[in-house]
Amino acid sequence: MADLKNQRTYALVGHGGSGKTSVAEMLLFKTGVINRLGKVEEGSTVLDYEPEEIKRRGSTQPGLANYTWKKNDHFLIDTPGDSNFAGDLSYSLTAADGAVLVIDAVDGVKPLTRKVWALVKEMELPAMIVINKMDRDRADFDLAFGGISEALGARPALLYYPIGSREEFKGVVDMLSGKALMFAADGEVTEGEIPADIADEVEAIREAMIENVAESDEELMEKYLEEGELTPDEITQGLKAGVASGELVPVVVAAALNNQGGQMILDTVQNLLPSPLDHKPWQGEEGERASSPDEPLACFVFKTMADPFAGQLTVVRVLSGELKPDSQLLNASNGEKERVGQLLLVTGKEQAKASGPMGPGSIVTLAKLKSTPTGSTLVEKDEFKLARPAIAPQLITFALAPKEKGDEDKVYSAVAKLLDEDITLTLSRDEETGDILLSGMGQNHIEVSVEKARRRYKVDIVLKTPKVPYRETFKVGAREVQGRHKKQSGGRGQFGDCWIHLEPRLSGEGYEFEDAIVGGSIPRQFIPAVDKGVQEAAARGVLAGFPVIDFKVTLYDGSYHTVDSSEMAFKVAGSLAFKKACEKGKLVLLEPIMLVTVAVPDAYMGDVIGDLSSRRGKVLGSDSKAGLTEVRANVPMSEMLKYAPDLNSMTAGQGTFFMEFSSYEECPPQEAEKVIAAHRKVEEAS
Repeated sequence: MADLKNQRTYALVGHGGSGKTSVAEMLLFKTGVINRLGKVEEGSTVLDYEPEEIKRRGSTQPGLANYTWKKNDHFLIDTPGDSNFAGDLSYSLTAADGAVLVIDAVDGVKPLTRKVWALVKEMELPAMIVINKMDRDRADFDLAFGGISEALGARPALLYYPIGSREEFKGVVDMLSGKALMFAADGEVTEGEIPADIADEVEAIREAMIENVAESDEELMEKYLEEGELTPDEITQGLKAGVASGELVPVVVAAALNNQGGQMILDTVQNLLPSPLDHKPWQGEEGERASSPDEPLACFVFKTMADPFAGQLTVVRVLSGELKPDSQLLNASNGEKERVGQLLLVTGKEQAKASGPMGPGSIVTLAKLKSTPTGSTLVEKDEFKLARPAIAPQLITFALAPKEKGDEDKVYSAVAKLLDEDITLTLSRDEETGDILLSGMGQNHIEVSVEKARRRYKVDIVLKTPKVPYRETFKVGAREVQGRHKKQSGGRGQFGDCWIHLEPRLSGEGYEFEDAIVGGSIPRQFIPAVDKGVQEAAARGVLAGFPVIDFKVTLYDGSYHTVDSSEMAFKVAGSLAFKKACEKGKLVLLEPIMLVTVAVPDAYMGDVIGDLSSRRGKVLGSDSKAGLTEVRANVPMSEMLKYAPDLNSMTAGQGTFFMEFSSYEECPPQEAEKVIAAHRKVEEAS
């Protein structure tokens, strides 16, 4: 195995469009893995190779790469920045020892940057920051750098100060050595002179950086206060300690498309991010495991991918011990045994065979495992199972239908295969409507997933907005209602007769059936049939075909025939009594209300609140912190079905939201009429 002290495993994270994949491309070019710098806009990058990624010019799944820098092995995970595809970010971060947060020099820190950073901090990962796109027209280094402390609450240590900006970005000042490093046309670096017009600013920022470093270590602080200076070795020592504890965040600048800054990023990763041996003990469902090659083998499956030739590929992070080719492993999560063949190292869609056993920190791909889904722990013996990280809840649901009737099972089967590689999708069937329902992180997520299923499994799928699960209930009950079923058609007839009272119940109290029969007017064995008849009729609905809820039925009288009465006859009688009670009483339509939480930059707060109000929402309150406002509101589900793209448009992609069921409330008459009319139209058509 390689020297684990110098091995690095890290995740590239950040908001969509910050240039993470371009940074990864630059690093692979700089380390000689590729000989041509690809571009996301041209669909030519190594890590965005799926047709859906090339079409939309952005990552839809984590990209994997490995390379060697100064004879040391590095494993890189390029995570999607679009919230539609970042629901499993916690799994990628679990596989990493550190994080590289990429910030766009044009837009600075965005709400999604804060969300990603909060997860990095929650998972206690040492991190560094790259301010990318320094060559762009509206690049603003001060805005981006200032946002690190103001919006993220981090203590930045700027290691490289930019020389020039926008089209004039031509080099950096190495703050540790005090030397200017100038970029040639091909991105190669040569030493030069620090421009006189920035010398004073460079010195001021260097002093602030050294102060931050000194504050992370008591001994260094004492020396700095006494002597006013630290040696380069002492600064590096303080930086390492500060990064490891999470107190300091090194900052590097780059322009990835121009191949500028790759060497600085690679050196910072190598010098300051931790090795697998530095990782805190892994927390299992029971007990913990040290990140050491001397411990028994344990691997965490953080991603599953589909390969057109090799079939299903299982991507693991080695947590402890040594993973060897041609070995027998146990899936501690389900007790299934797995045979491991070759160990593969993946860069984009290219696969290479590992030269030997792989130790902690290694990102290894295994082919043809039979029963090991994402989230599993693979071990030699059943003594450790990693506690699974939490994932974000699904935000949106669409109904799927085949283009040709009768292909429902084919559609279900095709989409179900995607669930193996995307744990943020859920697939179900609506028992009421029969719809196939696909839930995901946003409309884009659902559309891309369906597109993938169409392409891979040659099935025509139509995407429909699902039916809102309305309910019906009684506003006014009905007393002394008879349900009488009598049928005579030769031979044994059918007879059932029951009398009921029906009364409304409070929201959420459900259905109640009371048996108040005295004197045997209905035999005991037929009473459950009346109850069943009422419940079945209620499930079919009255106004618009939705279940009737929250009511009580009291069965108080009836009659029977010694020969013609049966369970079926009394079930029909119960159903008829319920229908008559609906005619005599008053039913209303209920709509599901969602508790919606929206996070947007302060500047968009007014627009978002106004939009929620226009959707019949009731704003419950808002909180503002570090330029970000969180708005909470109760909004009817019917008004939120396509909220994701609307919010995206309203906030220039900077808004995020999640929602959960709150309660059922009476639907306004005007809205109820639309739903009822739509139901009648469907009934007439059928």
